Amino acid sequence: MTTKDELAAAADKVMSGLMSLRKAANAFNINFMTLHRHVNKLKAAKEGNIDPVRVQVGYAKPRKLFNQDQEKELADYVLNCSKIFFALNTIEARHLAYDYAKKNDLVVPQNWDEVKKASKDWLLSFMKRNPMLSIRTPEPTSLSRMTSFNRHNISEFFNNLGELYEKYKFGPQDVWNIDETGVTTVQKPSKIIASKGMKQVGAATSGERGNLVTVVCAVSASGNSVPPLFVFPRKYFKDYFIVDGPPGSIGAANPSGWVTKDEFLLFIKHFVHHTRCSKERPILIVLDNHNSHMGLNMIDYCRDNGVILLSFPPHTSHKLQPLDKSVYGPFKTYYNSAADGWMKSNPGKTMMIYNIPTIVKLALQNAATPKNIISGFQATGVWPFNRDIFTDADFSASFVTDRPMPNDTASPDLNEHLNQNEHSSSPGLLTSKEREITNEELELENVAIPSTSAENSSEKIHFSPEQIRPYPKAAARVKKSQREEK
Repeated sequence: MTTKDELAAAADKVMSGLMSLRKAANAFNINFMTLHRHVNKLKAAKEGNIDPVRVQVGYAKPRKLFNQDQEKELADYVLNCSKIFFALNTIEARHLAYDYAKKNDLVVPQNWDEVKKASKDWLLSFMKRNPMLSIRTPEPTSLSRMTSFNRHNISEFFNNLGELYEKYKFGPQDVWNIDETGVTTVQKPSKIIASKGMKQVGAATSGERGNLVTVVCAVSASGNSVPPLFVFPRKYFKDYFIVDGPPGSIGAANPSGWVTKDEFLLFIKHFVHHTRCSKERPILIVLDNHNSHMGLNMIDYCRDNGVILLSFPPHTSHKLQPLDKSVYGPFKTYYNSAADGWMKSNPGKTMMIYNIPTIVKLALQNAATPKNIISGFQATGVWPFNRDIFTDADFSASFVTDRPMPNDTASPDLNEHLNQNEHSSSPGLLTSKEREITNEELELENVAIPSTSAENSSEKIHFSPEQIRPYPKAAARVKKSQREEK
């Protein structure tokens, strides 16, 4: 029997006088006060000539301002805003809930009307009822990175990649990714155990701001890697800079410590030496299109040695680059951990840039594993080739600036930017035409609606959150007229 059936059976024994409250509670393993309250409800119902079947078991549910469908509509809208990188903070969410209630003629508490927004208690309860929502600290994302990762750019990249695979018949051992990352002499300390309640907990570092050393790595879709290149912030490079670095690694120097065209050409020569590629056995390198990677001397050298270059679209390497996807994240974690260990093993000493290769050697052997490298190529769709690796949700951030093609008058469909299927009961994002709600339309609830039937006249107009607070959308580009040449 269910708990409800057990409670009804125990109450029946008490009401019929066969058992006392205490005895019935023990016999049916029910809390005494629970049974006591239920019996009192049955007695009150009997005195008021109410059917005992209608007596509610347990506590009544708290009264909610919005029904289940309305709360789901609000939750879906909040989630959609976060997917396009224009999420609501807690104050904005409370304002939206108040406006949504007022537009749909719902009775709101008096304290809502006083401050023109929902209460903090309502927001807390709303998030508990919708556990897919949580308060998060967003990662700052540039507008260029947010909008450049769109379906058109990614489709063009995979078209080019597919043509190269078809032409050269590359295997996983022939597909490589090259990229650089920076490491400093001041690490980010790992989490530690300290006294609870302390306002500030410290960990030793070499200084306030560290010196940057750039590390250039190359990995293949088969899980192999090439010894890295270190670029030191010095005018001249000395061999002792990398004396205890990864086996086979090389070094260079320039005042900034960044990779320039000269350092990248040096690494390409180092790379060709290790891969032994040629015009008869070409290889493919996918890389970002940074200016330091596009030197003419480097391109000529690659052409002469059978190196095919394919660059990612600008500002898309965070999604397309295998090294960024699965190697450099673990590498930074292992590097910080190894740097913490160095500081503890050398108390009172300051970490120098010449100690970095030793620490990088420990971090790389744990991060640049075949498993991590192969998973990076798989996650980006570079190898195995998968142009459908990214879903509509991955392109949702670009919706804000997506515009129709010049020969296409239709507005972009927002549903294409979110991973929602046709049979989903959750409302999708609206098109730009559907979002255009005029002031007259928003005030329709105060205007009498002509109708031929009483049923239609009694219908209420429902306003969705999208109509009250439209999704942000960049204005259409204005084509500048060009002067006619005389």
